[in-house]
Amino acid sequence: MGATGGVASKLSSDFDLTPWHRVSDKFKQEFGQHAYNTWLGQLGYEGIDGSTAELTAPTKFVRDWIQRNYAARLLDFFQAENPRIKSLSIRIAARRPEMVAVQPTAAEAAAAQAEAVAAEESSALDPKYTFDSFVVGKSNELAYAAAKRIAETDEVSFNPLFLHGGVGLGKTHLMHAIAWEVRRRNPQKRVVYVSAEKFMFEFIAALRFKDTHAFKQKFRTVDLLMVDDVQFIANKDSTQEEFFHTFNALVDNRCQVVITADRSPTDLEGIEERIISRLGWGLVADIHPTDYELRLGILQSKAEQASGVIVPAEVLEFLARRITSNVRELEGALNRVMAYATLVGRPITMDMTRDVLQDLIRANDRKLTIDEIQRAVADYFNLRLSEMLSERRARNIARPRQIAMYLAKQMTSRSLPEIGRRFGGRDHTTVMHAVRKIEDLRRDDSQLDDDLTRLTRLLEG
Repeated sequence: MGATGGVASKLSSDFDLTPWHRVSDKFKQEFGQHAYNTWLGQLGYEGIDGSTAELTAPTKFVRDWIQRNYAARLLDFFQAENPRIKSLSIRIAARRPEMVAVQPTAAEAAAAQAEAVAAEESSALDPKYTFDSFVVGKSNELAYAAAKRIAETDEVSFNPLFLHGGVGLGKTHLMHAIAWEVRRRNPQKRVVYVSAEKFMFEFIAALRFKDTHAFKQKFRTVDLLMVDDVQFIANKDSTQEEFFHTFNALVDNRCQVVITADRSPTDLEGIEERIISRLGWGLVADIHPTDYELRLGILQSKAEQASGVIVPAEVLEFLARRITSNVRELEGALNRVMAYATLVGRPITMDMTRDVLQDLIRANDRKLTIDEIQRAVADYFNLRLSEMLSERRARNIARPRQIAMYLAKQMTSRSLPEIGRRFGGRDHTTVMHAVRKIEDLRRDDSQLDDDLTRLTRLLEG
């Protein structure tokens, strides 16, 4: 299958695998390890022929899928490596000639198959994703406890375990951790971790090559099956049918199933009702977005593992406040800062961190709502929200109201009329007066300036 299989191509006199390695790395960063294992990992790199990057695929199905879904980005990646590349070619690799071989005994064949299965199952697992490297907080403690129970106990009271939450919050980490722990405790157990995308791909391939028996043997004879991102099979009727029967077979045989998705079972669209019903049979655990304390804990843990790099506490606190989207991006931000410091030989400082991560920080600027600002100001000044939005003009109420209007103008993109409507239907001129009043007072009133600084930090973090 091309040079990656050990056969060097003659397409280019200066054949070099390095560009392909970098293109592959970029693909993993953008689309994830699972997409790489399922699709790009099956391609062979043949080199550069003139202005064309030449790749090979094992089957027409794989070639067509990559051309539809990934070819444009792959070409972008190649052009970033070499601007003279103008096109991408993916051909189907020629099958190797059949070789005459000595027929193995039944025992040898079974042993070889078991070894191949174990190698395949382990290849999809990331050794960094263990329970020891998972930082627990309020947002994920139920999911963590349930995953630990499955990994450490042969009999659990819930089946399946359904984990759901946004991208980069730790669902995949927990699945890998379960697999590693189960194998450590009992190497004889068959554990299969697969993305829903790969489940679908293998099922379609089994149909295509009339080998559904092998497919069923692989997925219905395991002790633990874990399917990641089940929302991917939405509206895939044939795949859902097979998934339904596989799920039932495993549960009926008292084999554990773990499923993840980006939303709860009842919110999955394009999934059959009978599947949704079964996904809710066991324990459904939501992994919420991380709070500041958990983000800081994750960064501290990662910084402690770094050798030769000192990350100041104020930098970790800054990242925990500003990178709020997901854990994956948070860890990536710290990696970028540490890599920069190592490569240029400079100590990590706040100024350097802001400079290196300016694009990421802009992207993570939190979109505050007026409601959030109103609640925060009311809590800060120990008022009921209804009081601050009322018509009362007492100073202890009017001033916090003006502060909230000022912050709404400074920290949101809402217009003055919109802000006025959210403050009990007030006119935009009232909001304008409040903003100017707070601006004037802030210059001379150190206490007010301090209150505004504290509220701004609270709302940003």
